[in-house]
Amino acid sequence: MATNAIDQTRRMLSLVTYLRERPGAHVQDVARAFGITEDELISDLDVLPMCGTSFRGGDLLDIDTDGDRIWWHNPDDVAEPLRLAADEATALLVAARAVATLPGLRESDRDALVRATAKLETAAGESGAASSRLSVTFEAEGGVFADVDRAISERRRLWLRYYSPARDELTEREVDPIRLFAVGHTYMEGWCRLSEARRTFRLDRVAEIRLLDAPAAPPELELRDLSAGLVQPAAEDPEVLIEVGTGGRWVAEYYPHDSAEELPDGGLRITLRTPDPASLRRLALRLGGDGRIVAPPELADSAREAAREALAAYEDAV
Repeated sequence: MATNAIDQTRRMLSLVTYLRERPGAHVQDVARAFGITEDELISDLDVLPMCGTSFRGGDLLDIDTDGDRIWWHNPDDVAEPLRLAADEATALLVAARAVATLPGLRESDRDALVRATAKLETAAGESGAASSRLSVTFEAEGGVFADVDRAISERRRLWLRYYSPARDELTEREVDPIRLFAVGHTYMEGWCRLSEARRTFRLDRVAEIRLLDAPAAPPELELRDLSAGLVQPAAEDPEVLIEVGTGGRWVAEYYPHDSAEELPDGGLRITLRTPDPASLRRLALRLGGDGRIVAPPELADSAREAAREALAAYEDAV
């Protein structure tokens, strides 16, 4: 079963209390108690050491595991009641008020957030009053995130207008959302009714979104392991050959590839695989004089044509 971001946050908060009361708990037992897989638990444990009682990075949770048992080395250091500095209280209040305005937030969560904010305002005193003069407006992605999160929670289908950079076009589609995740950007994984296949959508490319009354009914799918990155080429994917100069060597660090052969001029000949070779045309335009697509020939021709069109558009503009 897919887990949304709010449910995961609740679980991790409960996990802190659970581990404090059970030093040396076994991974298998904790995963069973929370109804999650051991891999999901380990993923939570990778995040917890980045959390703590200070916005400034001090007093972080020193939690680790050897794969069998879980150890929390400094529970007493973070057990003291939290005392917020003026800037911390202001930041927290401004963020809480902003989150409370997100569209798609469940009313029970919104009410709980409003009550908690009111208590914090009272405790913060003058800092709370100062924070009322500040406000935050979320970009469109915030609203999209809230709608997707709500759709996952309520098991509802979504309608999207989505921008595809590879085809440079907007498409309309219905999607049964499966999960939200972040790998550099925030993504939704879902079952696309247009293509009848699993697809990944970047939230900042969603031009319009609407919750539908139809229930979401994605097929039973094994969630992909994203620890190696979002793009994980398969052996059967088409092969692409790219040559880059010294200024384009970053491509070998950014893109998963089969091989990177050194060239005499300090560049690289990179062989990689991708299920959508056309998406690499944007890479060719970005490289400019620092690289070119060599094969397949049709992709190389397409990239050159895209470059000519971009140059023509620029010349017309000036």
